[in-house]
Amino acid sequence: MTSDRRAAMVGGLLYLVTHVTSVAALVLYEPVLKHTDYVVGPGSDTGVLVGVLLEVILALAVVGTAVALFPVVKRHNEGAALGYVGLRTLEAGVIAVGVVPLLALVTLRHDLAGTADSDATTLASALVAFHNWTFLVGPSFVCGTNTVLIAYPLYHSGLVPRFIPVLGLAGGPLVFASGAAQMFGVYEQFSVWAALAAIPVFAWEICLALYLILKGFRPSVAAGPAAVPSGASAYPAAV
Repeated sequence: MTSDRRAAMVGGLLYLVTHVTSVAALVLYEPVLKHTDYVVGPGSDTGVLVGVLLEVILALAVVGTAVALFPVVKRHNEGAALGYVGLRTLEAGVIAVGVVPLLALVTLRHDLAGTADSDATTLASALVAFHNWTFLVGPSFVCGTNTVLIAYPLYHSGLVPRFIPVLGLAGGPLVFASGAAQMFGVYEQFSVWAALAAIPVFAWEICLALYLILKGFRPSVAAGPAAVPSGASAYPAAV
């Protein structure tokens, strides 16, 4: 297995990890996000703690996708490749910050030990809101921007079939605009409209992940324009 094939395999697997962990964490957070009396109610905190762990893995995998793709993409557009690493790191940082209020909520729940306290419920709602705002900033604004940043060189270079980066080029601005709409109250953060706006980005990352795992970068262009014989085209015809 060549280094480029290995990078494609690792990058594709990490993209899948980001989706599995993010969806699983959201499911596990359901008692916290949808029940304001969670902090004073009965039950186990295990689900929330597992969700936090999954989001930590998510943050690490987010950075890993950019690091895996960087050596290949930089041969075609070093600025975009470096910018993608930076923005993915920022996205991971926002995700990591977002798990802290949920951990604080678990601690608060232990301290209260089931006693009824309206002030505690108010504080718990604020901590959940803190998490939700980070979810908006990271997966909407930052992710929307870095999606375009990496999709552009992938489209221009032909490293992968061009329908894949087209999904990213369309989905990035759409998820960014959806985040802005949620911020200004046009529709709820967890709503059908928000889910629909995220479909192109979801499709872009899933298609990219599967292609990188199954096929890898196109060998004819992965080595970069400098490796193309004189007089030959550096990029394949549009697909």
